[in-house]
Amino acid sequence: MTNNRREFLKLAGLAGVGLAGTGLLNACASTGASAGDVQKQAGKSHRQVFNMSGYAAPKIETVRIGFIGLGQRGPGAVNRINRIDGVDIKGLCDLRPDKVAAVQKKLADSSHKPTAYSGKEDAWKEMVDRDDIDLIYIATPWHLHTPMAVYAMEHGKHVAVEVPAATTLEECWQLVETSERTRKHCMMLENCCYDFFEMLTLNMARQGFFGEIVHGEGAYIHNLVDLNFSKTGYQNMWRLKENYRNGSLYPTHGLGPICQVMNINRGDQMDYLVSVSSNDFTMGETAKKLAAQDSFYKEFADKKYRGNMNTTTIRTKKGRTIMVQHDVSSNAPYSRIHLITGTNGSARKWPLPAKIATSHEKWLSETEFKAIEEKYQPELIRRLGEMAKQVGGHGGMDFLMDWRLIDLLRNGLPLDQDVYDAALWSAIAPLSEWSVANRSNSIDVPDFTGGSWQKNTPVDITFRGGGTTNVKI
Repeated sequence: MTNNRREFLKLAGLAGVGLAGTGLLNACASTGASAGDVQKQAGKSHRQVFNMSGYAAPKIETVRIGFIGLGQRGPGAVNRINRIDGVDIKGLCDLRPDKVAAVQKKLADSSHKPTAYSGKEDAWKEMVDRDDIDLIYIATPWHLHTPMAVYAMEHGKHVAVEVPAATTLEECWQLVETSERTRKHCMMLENCCYDFFEMLTLNMARQGFFGEIVHGEGAYIHNLVDLNFSKTGYQNMWRLKENYRNGSLYPTHGLGPICQVMNINRGDQMDYLVSVSSNDFTMGETAKKLAAQDSFYKEFADKKYRGNMNTTTIRTKKGRTIMVQHDVSSNAPYSRIHLITGTNGSARKWPLPAKIATSHEKWLSETEFKAIEEKYQPELIRRLGEMAKQVGGHGGMDFLMDWRLIDLLRNGLPLDQDVYDAALWSAIAPLSEWSVANRSNSIDVPDFTGGSWQKNTPVDITFRGGGTTNVKI
């Protein structure tokens, strides 16, 4: 990693959320790492200090929480957490005082009396430094996720961090090494692992419905051009600037559920990947057209943007394959694909409605689908699914994710997603960037578990030992 990049990360850890409003953000638009640096980090040998997979931290009867970032995702998270018993919202932080005030106002009639932290770049550190907070919930721009998560774990806090958890391989290793050393959880908030059909197929895989899993596909196909170029979308246009990188920049929504089905990090492991990107047919032209009408966009008119479609293919140690696509600038319907192919059956979610098959001849009928859905419906969906839809958050999956996190912490149980998942799923972005830049050559995928994937047990999606946390509707 270059000296400039190291210095930037150092500054990010010091300045925190305030960097979203400074010119330093441009430094995060590229990994800044040379080809040799990426290969070195990809091939790094890790000696595990403590295995965080399956780790059950001590029970926390009342989970005391501090939130950092109240822009796009943070306010919704606060609202959902407010519906869960056994929590105490202790702090709210955002660089902008009006954002904090707006969320405080919504909590006025609740039992929570959070302290406001705002107005200066390192205000979030004051909150993290408190000794009466158990969990830090991070919903800030991507480049701040790792510095904030590392600082929080170093100061004795568990961490829940929005996707992606890291943007460079060095950051991925920082998360793993810090979590192992401090024995603090670092969960990436991959909400799509809690979507209803994804959880159904996970339970079906657990019960052997698909036979041996052979192949999986996931994606993030979502036209974000208007939002990324909006002056009011993301502060200081930070997400638009992330598109200066060329690769699978946002892989985890499609990838996470497939990895859980395949027991990646828990019985199988990624081996290597290849990645290819199309040209940019949209972003550059949009920037030029906007700049011709509005001088605000002139700084974006001469930039080189990632290709519209990126396709990344991964091979696992046990010979399975995964295909992940990323396209947020083509005029195509939303899709995460979610395709699972096994020796005995298959399933696919997009295009809707979702389908299940037990042969190569046809998809099952609606009646047959419903029967399988009833038989394999996970306990989490059976008990909380309808309630989650009422609370909301992408159809309820956000609430299921938050409730599950709190319930596992309160009952002292291992999390569904650990730091190895956060690091591995996030690592696909910088690894794909390297492959795209090197004529789609293959690159090894790091083993963040230090070999423990061979004995780690699969995610337990039952309520064994838990399920005791109530919900306020």
